[in-house]
Amino acid sequence: MLKDKNKAQINSVHVNSLSSRETTISMFILGGLFFVFGFITWINAILIPYFKIACELTNFQSYLVAFAFYISYFVVSFPSSYLLKKVGFKKGIMYGLWLMAVGVFIFIPAALTRTYEIFLIGLFTIGSGLAILQTAANPYITILGAPEKAAKRISFMGICNKGAGILAPLIFASVIFKVSDNEMLKQLPLMTEIERSGVLDELIRRVIVPYGVLGVVLTILGSLVRFSPLPEIDTEQETEELSTLNLDKKNAFQFPYLVLGVLAIFFHVGTQVIAIDTVIGYANSMGMPIMEAKVFPSYALFATIMGYGLGIVLMPKYISQVNILRICTLLGLALTLCIIYIHGDYTILGHRIDISIWFIVALGLANSLVWAGIWPLALNNLGRFTKVGASMLIMALCGSAIFPLIYGYVADLYDVRTAYWILFPCYLYLIFYAFYGHLIKNWLPTLKVKN
Repeated sequence: MLKDKNKAQINSVHVNSLSSRETTISMFILGGLFFVFGFITWINAILIPYFKIACELTNFQSYLVAFAFYISYFVVSFPSSYLLKKVGFKKGIMYGLWLMAVGVFIFIPAALTRTYEIFLIGLFTIGSGLAILQTAANPYITILGAPEKAAKRISFMGICNKGAGILAPLIFASVIFKVSDNEMLKQLPLMTEIERSGVLDELIRRVIVPYGVLGVVLTILGSLVRFSPLPEIDTEQETEELSTLNLDKKNAFQFPYLVLGVLAIFFHVGTQVIAIDTVIGYANSMGMPIMEAKVFPSYALFATIMGYGLGIVLMPKYISQVNILRICTLLGLALTLCIIYIHGDYTILGHRIDISIWFIVALGLANSLVWAGIWPLALNNLGRFTKVGASMLIMALCGSAIFPLIYGYVADLYDVRTAYWILFPCYLYLIFYAFYGHLIKNWLPTLKVKN
């Protein structure tokens, strides 16, 4: 056992000892992984309306897609930090990819039986694999260089992630939907039970081939990562200064800016997934067919990529990552009010629809650098608590599971526009963290002793 421990220490390196070549190679490998994260994650934007039709669901039931996918982060992220401590970053990434492949293959029996519950099990398994990957990759990219440039590095990864997200709904929709489906969907209410069942069985089984191919790709990627030149980074050893600073810390909950950062991630991912995963349904509610509405998640993700590009150019030379975070959170709050209160049909990019949908798309820009801004602030000076802190931040992605369900419930109870009010308190908290929360170093105020 001691021999294995010594071997692990020899194979791992401290971030400061990495050469520029090793750092560049690591960035490229991680960029590819973030592309995979994005492709699989943002397929949900088209799966939600797809399952709603094929499995005959309500708004609330359809958003269980997001719930099953993201609640896995809450369940798996903390155990995954211990997995990473035991096997390291590289093997952890391999196991995560293989677990995702298992979840993808579960879609095949689910499609053959048109059983929504089995699809949800598959989505939970995919999310579990992603939780392991995210727990490994996000702190890796955060500490892979100077702290003040962490948001810039995360922005590069974000472009890979959201670039894949632009492609995912378009490619997936082109595979599972046909132009003739618009007419078929109009005829569904007029069909007999047997006819409707046959049509929906054929529709749901279109996922079998793409998900079978995706499962094979993920399995191969896991093997390739295991033998890649991605270096192992040691986060357990602390500098003497950092060790002294954290001497009285027994657990990660003693870092207020981390705990408050976890809440910030919880609210942020909720706003992000609502902006992207609800926009097709919102367009449908205004009479736009799904084959036209399918492009709106890609518009929102393109707006996000624009934000990442601005961040790469501006940070930290012209504006600090903290000030970028403040601007983005304020913009998100303003756009939320615009969604609720500004009305009117306009033709933009060839789409004739209410202007409010373009404010939802613009949330992609507002949300773009919030994640990149929170991570370095929340992980700052954690030292040996970095992996646990990262797992706590990844657990907060369960916000993506909770908020779509709340949105769906409110949409069923009132209407789809009113449901966007749930974004308002989210952005209020994010503003608090950006301006004040990240500065809190102690839970209790430090008392100054007078002589």
